[in-house]
Amino acid sequence: MFESDRTPVVVRATDPILHNGVCMALRSRDEVRVVDEEAGAVALLVADRLDETMTKLLSALHHQGFTRIVLVAGEVDDNEILNAVEHGVCAVARRADAGPEVLVRLIKAAAAGEGALPPDLLGRLLNRVSRLQRQVLQPHGLHLGGMSDRETEVLRLVAAGYSTQEIADELCYSQRTVKSILHDVTNRFQLRNRSHAVAYALREGLI
Repeated sequence: MFESDRTPVVVRATDPILHNGVCMALRSRDEVRVVDEEAGAVALLVADRLDETMTKLLSALHHQGFTRIVLVAGEVDDNEILNAVEHGVCAVARRADAGPEVLVRLIKAAAAGEGALPPDLLGRLLNRVSRLQRQVLQPHGLHLGGMSDRETEVLRLVAAGYSTQEIADELCYSQRTVKSILHDVTNRFQLRNRSHAVAYALREGLI
């Protein structure tokens, strides 16, 4: 395998024994190469659990520009996963499951912009997201994508080719209200115009 085909990975750990063990395991693999620093490298963090020390390491990597972080921890609960994701973690494994094969698979997944979670954690997080949608967002007319029902309805009509006046007539709004809704959406999501807003909503599955 060519050197350029090997995924660069920066290893960080909460103690030197963990760090050395993981580095030795990865150096025996042709698919990856351990580096001290390199632009575009995947960061692999190893710890007993996501405690304050680990959170500081995550924050440091996040501020250094690492956007693809793999976390390996002895114990990880649901709330810790959410905290880790906020700090840029895209793949997680428990130490008991993290042999060299698993580590390489997670590093490759992170490098490709993909995510990975243990099945039990993924199931519980999906249940939490579902409860959030049902109990918090839906009663207020909101969706996980951050748009309200009336915003998605306006964008749906824009996508169908309706003019501002036709949208206002269809939804019994004033033209000013329709323009205000479109202005709010384009500003909130930093979109260029109504066509960009429609493209964004379609891509995110909101309309």
